[in-house]
Amino acid sequence: MNKRQEQKERTREHLIQVAFEQFSENGLTSTKTADIAAAAQVSHGTVFSHFPTKEVLLETVIEEVGSKIAKRMHELAGKSCGMKEMLEAHLKGIAEYEDFYIRLISEASLLDRVSKNTLIMIQSAISFHLIQVAEQGMQRKKIKQIPLPFLFNTWLGLIHYYLMNKELFAPKESVISTYGAEWIDYFMNLISLEEGGNE
Repeated sequence: MNKRQEQKERTREHLIQVAFEQFSENGLTSTKTADIAAAAQVSHGTVFSHFPTKEVLLETVIEEVGSKIAKRMHELAGKSCGMKEMLEAHLKGIAEYEDFYIRLISEASLLDRVSKNTLIMIQSAISFHLIQVAEQGMQRKKIKQIPLPFLFNTWLGLIHYYLMNKELFAPKESVISTYGAEWIDYFMNLISLEEGGNE
């Protein structure tokens, strides 16, 4: 890679990072490419030379965030971890991008089809790993026999309810830092066949 290509790649990564910050702070639908260009201290044309539309830039940011959230879960899935560890990994992944993730789930219905599909693929990857661990727990008689989609949707519904109501539950704090351990304990007690729900 020559110096020009390296510079172009650095600019692209910088734009993704600044876009992530702007989307997190101002919203996915209300942030404009001009806002991103100004915050990145580049021309408006520079944004479009890397990303032909705002939608493409947003899709790129969603993919980056989603892959990082799913990565830790994927690593754990190959190590025969328990459900509690998998839930902790899921929350840890989201916590790193909490403000953006809240915007993403709150504004999901307003996104274009490609961004919606990207979000669905991320949730599918997370679901796959959680369900894989749940099946192992059920086979070992550590987790109740619960329909797997119901198990995943109950977990996701729990955390999404709190995250989407951040102003009610933790207006000036991280919702996950404040409630994450409690969610995991509650969910483990709900699904576990063992006293204390530590599977």
